[in-house]
Amino acid sequence: MNGNVPVLPNPTPEAFMRKAIRLAEQAARDGEVPVGAVVVRAGRIIAQAHNQVERLKDGTAHAEMIALTIAAAAVGDWRLYDCEMYVTKEPCAMCAGAMVNCRLGKLFFGCHDQRMGAAGGALAITNYPGMLHRVETVGGILADECLLIVQEFFRQRRREEDDADSFGA
Repeated sequence: MNGNVPVLPNPTPEAFMRKAIRLAEQAARDGEVPVGAVVVRAGRIIAQAHNQVERLKDGTAHAEMIALTIAAAAVGDWRLYDCEMYVTKEPCAMCAGAMVNCRLGKLFFGCHDQRMGAAGGALAITNYPGMLHRVETVGGILADECLLIVQEFFRQRRREEDDADSFGA
């Protein structure tokens, strides 16, 4: 965890999501799918991460997974009952499952993902009946801003692919 994380002056879901958005923008600059995540405990950010799949050559290096690991170290326990995560895009099945397994208290996410989302979009892992834990989930926080980052990233990626194709690459 970065010990230099400032205390936000107005700790609202929108303020925490704006921090996650800045992390997603960093991911995009690094050539990663732009997803950012922060974990909050008692109104303070205790973990933050962005996707690092390409950098680490690890398909599990999603922002949420990294943030959960950092948060568990900060708390000193794998159980994160009193923590909240703010993530720019609805988590995939792997990340949603990790949130359930870590006993995350609450999830706030930005844009929905009807194709791959597992917090109510394509699947509902965070609130699946019969699980040992259910993660309270609120979607749609600054959804338009979060969606725009993802859309622009993939637009740019398609332009780059088209440019490469036009040069016979």
